[in-house]
Amino acid sequence: MKHSSLMSWAALLIGFCAIVTADVVAAARWDMEALSVAPRMWADPNRSVEGVEAIFYEGLAWKGERTRVFAYYGLPEMESGEKVPAMVLVHGGGGSAFVPWVRLWVQRGYAAIAMDTCGCISSGGYRNHPRHERGGPGGWGGFDQIDQPVEDQWTYHAVADVILAHSLIRSLPQVDAERTGITGISWGGYLTCVVAGVDHRFKFAAPVYGCGFLGDNSTWLGTFENMGTEKARKWLGLWDPSQYLAEAPMPMLWVTGTNDFAYPMDSLQKSYRLPWSARTLCVRVRMPHAHGGPGENPEEIRAMADAVLKEGATLARITDCGRQGAKAWVTHESRTPVSRAELNYTTDSGKWQERDWQTTEATLDAQAGRASAALPENVTVYYFNLIDERNLVVSSAHEELPPRSIAGK
Repeated sequence: MKHSSLMSWAALLIGFCAIVTADVVAAARWDMEALSVAPRMWADPNRSVEGVEAIFYEGLAWKGERTRVFAYYGLPEMESGEKVPAMVLVHGGGGSAFVPWVRLWVQRGYAAIAMDTCGCISSGGYRNHPRHERGGPGGWGGFDQIDQPVEDQWTYHAVADVILAHSLIRSLPQVDAERTGITGISWGGYLTCVVAGVDHRFKFAAPVYGCGFLGDNSTWLGTFENMGTEKARKWLGLWDPSQYLAEAPMPMLWVTGTNDFAYPMDSLQKSYRLPWSARTLCVRVRMPHAHGGPGENPEEIRAMADAVLKEGATLARITDCGRQGAKAWVTHESRTPVSRAELNYTTDSGKWQERDWQTTEATLDAQAGRASAALPENVTVYYFNLIDERNLVVSSAHEELPPRSIAGK
């Protein structure tokens, strides 16, 4: 299927999405009262490793049978009677509960739990995650499950698995239940967006790559076309994060790259504009899409967690931005001084994933909290990155311009 044909079909689908009936969306609601109770859990000492415990905990019923969810969790060293904040870690496609990810947050002084969301047992690393007999529905997206009862579909179970993991780690005596955050990678970022609108106990959320509006121009357009408009409309009405993000009350940090293959920047922007809470963007040029270092290690996520859960130094905050002709600018506030500013831009149109991005230094007036730059001719999209003395990045919202709109500046 040619790209233009897919885009035409997507435009029709967007129209269908706009009239999804309320009863379809309501069918996907979770019982937060029940999910807020810590689930039963069973230790799995044979899979535990130094500093990280392997467990199963009780999940929802699937096809009439109660499921069990595999997870790893860890606790940092602490004084007697001390309580620490906690992080819930949600893997993406092809992944599972990752020991290195749990250890990363434990080393940072957090309790952490990472669960498998596809009925598998983690190998501990990044490959080979076999299914187990008590697992729930397999992922990713559950597109082929759309005709099954809502309670038997993957997203319904995966979201519940994440919320139950949150309830479990909040119940530990070493954890301060009022200081918890969530981050997820790719499909885990997608789940983080949905969970943020459902489980309001989290104090912040950080989706990496994942966002909503999958029916606009995401990598799954071919999948939706093969489903047919009726089933695609039903999936988007039930499971697209755009149906839930407006209910997210916690501050959110959105981490992604300009050329992400799965979640393009225009869909990301529509997503981060939905929550009524504070938002922070971290958009790097050509950021790789992967588990491990690229998705787990961005220091901006740690800084956000420390700021919200430990009263640490906040990331820079964009206070305003604008453009007059070819002159663009952004203002900010920051407890940690901003040391430099960049203008990122492209002169390309078409598929976001294929656009060529350029970076040039912007003029920074640190005392005034302002950065500015002259836009090159034929710019189609631009945004600013502010980099503080810790080398942490905060991005402005991007602006799309009509071709040649500032030619002859």
